[in-house]
Amino acid sequence: MKYLTFKNGDPIPILGLGTWKSEPGEVRNAVFWALEAGYRHIDCAAIYQNEKEVGQGIKDAMLEGIVKREELFITSKLWNDSHRYEDVKPALEKTLNDLGLDYLDLYLIHWPVALKHGVGFAQNREDFYTYLDVPLTQTWEALQDVKAAGLCRHIGVSNFNRAKLLELIEAGGEIPEMNQVELHPFLPQDKLVAFCREHGILLTAYSPLGTPDSRNERHKNDPRLLENPVVAEIAKKHQASMGQILIAWSIAREIAVIPKSVNKSRIIENFAAAQIELDAHDLMEIRDIGISHRFLDGSLHTSHNSPYKSSDFWDE
Repeated sequence: MKYLTFKNGDPIPILGLGTWKSEPGEVRNAVFWALEAGYRHIDCAAIYQNEKEVGQGIKDAMLEGIVKREELFITSKLWNDSHRYEDVKPALEKTLNDLGLDYLDLYLIHWPVALKHGVGFAQNREDFYTYLDVPLTQTWEALQDVKAAGLCRHIGVSNFNRAKLLELIEAGGEIPEMNQVELHPFLPQDKLVAFCREHGILLTAYSPLGTPDSRNERHKNDPRLLENPVVAEIAKKHQASMGQILIAWSIAREIAVIPKSVNKSRIIENFAAAQIELDAHDLMEIRDIGISHRFLDGSLHTSHNSPYKSSDFWDE
């Protein structure tokens, strides 16, 4: 397995298992199968509402002697309703309790959006805080403090654009160690990737297969990476699946990648993608794929008279 390295020398496996939209009742087995197959990096979040089951899968694998805690890299994320300084530590402690762990390897601010405490998803303007109410720097200060307290070993952000990253950098203190964002050949985010590398910020790609939410009517006409002829041709060349090529593309860019699956054979197949080496011609073909599309548009956080706009998350 290939690793990326944090500034202090700690490694993070470049390929992990994502757990977004993995239903309770399915994710426990998915985590166990992943660890059994060789994964050591599991990506979680409080808002996924499945961290207890993720923790059970981890516990099962540890009891079977498949893995030890020190061999694992576990990421979770702070939800939007816990951005006030005093809410961050309790939120992290709940995640640790649900996962059955003493510490996280990485803790991320899930979105640069603040909601009133106890709000899962905003339904009206009163559910939101503004940046004046709860500055991002307040939340970031709290993350630095829970790291100093030993509750997590690394801290970072998710869905942050260059302007929001710069805001945290210019505030002093620690620079975010990771930015987790949507990344795939339809959305390579070259400028954001360059900015993060300039500042020593690692990247993790979510939705690496570009799979839209099929349950959402708005996405029915989205382009499909898993049906793209350029990807199909490269997959045929390498005698691989299209999903494996998309995973290998992120790995070739030195970007961590967290494909989600609850299917045992697909989990194993995805893991094997780490062995595929794309050549310069493959990368050129993907670079020139000719389609630009963002699957997760962030509209969930910009509706209901929200004080936030899409430019708070995405680079134009």
